[in-house]
Amino acid sequence: MIKAEGLTLQYGSGTVAAKDVSFEIGEGEIVGFAGPNGAGKTTVIKMITGILKPTEGKASICGFDIVKQPLEAKRKFAYISDNPDVMLQLTGAEYINFIADIYQVPATDRRTRIKNLAERFKINDKLGIQMREYSHGMRQKVMIISSLVHEPDVWILDEPMTGLDPAASYELKQLMKEQVAKGKAVLFSTHVLEVAEKLCDRIMIIDKGVIVYSGTVDELMEENSGKGLEEIFIALTSGDA
Repeated sequence: MIKAEGLTLQYGSGTVAAKDVSFEIGEGEIVGFAGPNGAGKTTVIKMITGILKPTEGKASICGFDIVKQPLEAKRKFAYISDNPDVMLQLTGAEYINFIADIYQVPATDRRTRIKNLAERFKINDKLGIQMREYSHGMRQKVMIISSLVHEPDVWILDEPMTGLDPAASYELKQLMKEQVAKGKAVLFSTHVLEVAEKLCDRIMIIDKGVIVYSGTVDELMEENSGKGLEEIFIALTSGDA
């Protein structure tokens, strides 16, 4: 459902933010994307979602090339960025309905979906307030609800749990599981390895713009017998054996 082939991004200064990144995520998979700050996670995600155009390589969503067929590809996925501070002059309800309008979600369907999701995140009584008055976590909840209002086939999330309280984090993880149970695909970046370990079918670790590991957590532990997950992560992303 998500396919990256040799994605590379080089800026005019010569800095390479991502180099030859390739992977594939199929139906019914949750894949975690881990790496230290500045490793290239967000850069890769922005190339996959069409925000950044790769210098080389290509990405597709459900078979649609994100550069050559952007509208078709974007109809298939939802994206939550690492910054929920957007269109803060709108109320939560106005923003969610704006996104629903873009995806042409019928009124009856959207009402049901918004109601159910707002209740799960305990924000239904706050949707009439302008988002500029929300906390970071409340804005993040609105981003999650708006991303699911059109029931996308692919869900792409960049550090989605930042600012969420424990109850909201739990609901988000449950929603990820529900999505893949329906045969959909989830890709999310995280710096919390324990979350990836418990939630993901596979993880990818990126460092200095290059994928340094791709596989299951169990396989990673087997390859590094006697080491803890954090110790392995630090070794992979620092170059220390």
